[in-house]
Amino acid sequence: MNLELSDEQAAVRMLAARFTDREIIPHAASWDRAESVDRAVIGHLAALGFLGLTVPVEHGGSGGDHLSYCLVLEELGRGDSSVRGIVSVSLGLVAKSIHTYGTPDQQQRWLPALCAGEALGCFALTEPDTGSDAANLSTRAVRDGGDWLLHGTKTFISNGTWADVALVFARTGGAGHRGITAFLVQTDAPGFTRADLRGKLGLRGQATSSLFLDGVRVPDSARLGAVGQGFTVAMSALAKGRMSVAAGCVGIAQGCLDAAVRYANERTQFGRPIAGHQLVQELLADIAVDTDAARLLVWRVADLIDRGQPFATESSTAKLFASEAAVRAANNALQVFGGYGYIDEYPVGKFLRDARVTTLYEGTSQIHKLLIGRSLTGVNAFT
Repeated sequence: MNLELSDEQAAVRMLAARFTDREIIPHAASWDRAESVDRAVIGHLAALGFLGLTVPVEHGGSGGDHLSYCLVLEELGRGDSSVRGIVSVSLGLVAKSIHTYGTPDQQQRWLPALCAGEALGCFALTEPDTGSDAANLSTRAVRDGGDWLLHGTKTFISNGTWADVALVFARTGGAGHRGITAFLVQTDAPGFTRADLRGKLGLRGQATSSLFLDGVRVPDSARLGAVGQGFTVAMSALAKGRMSVAAGCVGIAQGCLDAAVRYANERTQFGRPIAGHQLVQELLADIAVDTDAARLLVWRVADLIDRGQPFATESSTAKLFASEAAVRAANNALQVFGGYGYIDEYPVGKFLRDARVTTLYEGTSQIHKLLIGRSLTGVNAFT
């Protein structure tokens, strides 16, 4: 793996860093308090090409490789994970799935709009009674002539109340993963309703919702992939999505390091800056090591994808380590700040709240340990 960025990758990283410093960080605290980012940020992300990274130009995307994509998500995560989540979901989970599994008509219908920020996507897999055990979801799709009728409820859906298209996974056959099919559902369809989920611990600026499908009619042309292929579509999307989350976690850790180092040099106790105290330096060193290690694990996944190599286990490794590292980094940074870290005048409390959920979604830390263990031993501990 080449650890040196190309000129193009370095330029993309700098563009994302400047955007984050100017357009995200100054507003992150107010968006957090309001429990909503400014929707104008979607247009800004699109204008910079960030909503079309890795999607070919001929499909309306901005091209580029997966390392460039990770560099952008790291910078967005350094600013506000709620903004990073918009890109991870609409582009990483939805647009990339359409690019991989979609028909030419589906690609023409959705990819240019998603990449231009004219439409937003959400990934409707999780249900009230089905999180980690996604193969046993209960939302159903029943044939009705040339159409399908969808019934069910989805929850914890990022971008849910803003999305124009939902990638919905529903049961079309018997029990287990072979009975699941994916559909591209327009959110203005009759019978499709949604409700905001408010009062979240973190990611407060991100639009998160429950979706309710009451006989939503979709044509068979809205089916993404073959009948019974939905679980494959979902797991393929999540394998890359875990890299996206991990990249955002690197951004959180880097943001914690930057804030803690700056504060440690400014804050004086016992007659000198606290940066001069050994145990404060230990906290800073721990954050730095976690950040570097997590970043390299993310870059390894991006490198494998760009070279067309298997990457699923490496993606689980990166997501597991980076998410837990982000929590440790935020905890350590808060300790450096002391009591001031506990108020939202400073960013580290928000970093901690945003980091905590990354150990839960797109596979809990425990699920990823089982995935890694299965890869090592060949033994499935899920059943």
